[in-house]
Amino acid sequence: MHDIRAIRDNPAGFDAALARRGLEPRAADVLAIDEARRNAIVQSETAKAAQNAASKEVGAAKARGDEAEFARLRALVAEKKAEIAALEEDARQGDARLAELLATLPNTPLDEVPQGADEADNVELKRWGSPRAFDFQPREHFEIKGVAADMDFATAAKLSGSRFVVLRGAVARVHRALAQFMLDLHVEEHGLREVNSPVLVRDAAMYGTGQLPKFAEDSYQTTNGWWLIPTSEVTLTNFAAGEILDASALPLRFCAHTLCFRSEAGSAGKDTTGMLRQHQFEKVEMVSITAPEDSLAEHARMTRCAETVLERLGLPYRTIVLCTGDMGFGAQKTHDIEVWVPGQGTYREISSVSVCGDFQARRMTARFRPEGGGKPEFLHTLNGSGVAVGRCLIAVLENGQTADGGVDLPEALHPYLRGRGRISPEGTLV
Repeated sequence: MHDIRAIRDNPAGFDAALARRGLEPRAADVLAIDEARRNAIVQSETAKAAQNAASKEVGAAKARGDEAEFARLRALVAEKKAEIAALEEDARQGDARLAELLATLPNTPLDEVPQGADEADNVELKRWGSPRAFDFQPREHFEIKGVAADMDFATAAKLSGSRFVVLRGAVARVHRALAQFMLDLHVEEHGLREVNSPVLVRDAAMYGTGQLPKFAEDSYQTTNGWWLIPTSEVTLTNFAAGEILDASALPLRFCAHTLCFRSEAGSAGKDTTGMLRQHQFEKVEMVSITAPEDSLAEHARMTRCAETVLERLGLPYRTIVLCTGDMGFGAQKTHDIEVWVPGQGTYREISSVSVCGDFQARRMTARFRPEGGGKPEFLHTLNGSGVAVGRCLIAVLENGQTADGGVDLPEALHPYLRGRGRISPEGTLV
């Protein structure tokens, strides 16, 4: 949510920021609604003052026996009462219209974010690791001999439809091991606090992190009104909703391994093979809640947390900064981390780490009290994948595949697999 005072103070700057995202100017629309509601409030207060003054004079007129003045004043009080009610209703409707409009406008990018229209304009920041040179043609994850039988899309389609998968045996165990490895790394080395949170949330939680109202079609809603979370960013960030935290408690750093659900509206025909884009998937999410002056440093820190996951697994990756036209709705700045998948011969996104400034905090009224007291200020929020478990599984399988159809697994996973480090061509852990 945007600060209406900032838009009043610099409407041209607000429109310029929207233009960087490829959007039309909206400051005039916002300010027209704002001015109308403020005028209604002022007129209501003026009418209340007139009503109060007339109310005081009614008794005096009655005491004097001035029936004509008494009747006039009583009529004036009734007239003002009706006028006040109408003006207050105008102000309420103006508040609702303003909130509705602001809720659909994306966050404004930081000045340092590169200008661009789409993913072609993203800027690479770094690369780590070198793609492996295979002495055979590498296969995609679902084509690897030791994997294919236990990555069952046909049964999943029978149960649930397209874009679901059933994992069995060694593949399922490696998937679970990856999630456990990520959680342990983030908790024990990166200082995040592990959380087990719900996957069903109310409207307010989805609104707070920006999924509602604009992106309702991208998520699933139950018949009794709960939403299935698209990511545990929703639950973890909303821990601060409606709160006033002490500055001494900051930063808050959380991680959670949860199921995530996305309808993938608008992605028909995109990444339909394999388990790259699923309606149900698992992710280890990171969320930080900080004081404003610390959020950019925290963004860099969270990016390193995600990169470290891939480095420990020996997976080549690159880190990019998204341009203004490719950023998510709530982000001020985003780093995407893309892992090398040899089956496709390209890098694919495995983590997206965003700093949101006070955009989400304003939507959920999440504040902190500065040290030494003073007026509460809005917090800054950040979120990032640490990382997507299914996509990490894809990368581990494809990068570790061998000519005989087996998979050599990263050493970091061996302790989670009771010392075993390979999927045989027959699909067993050895």
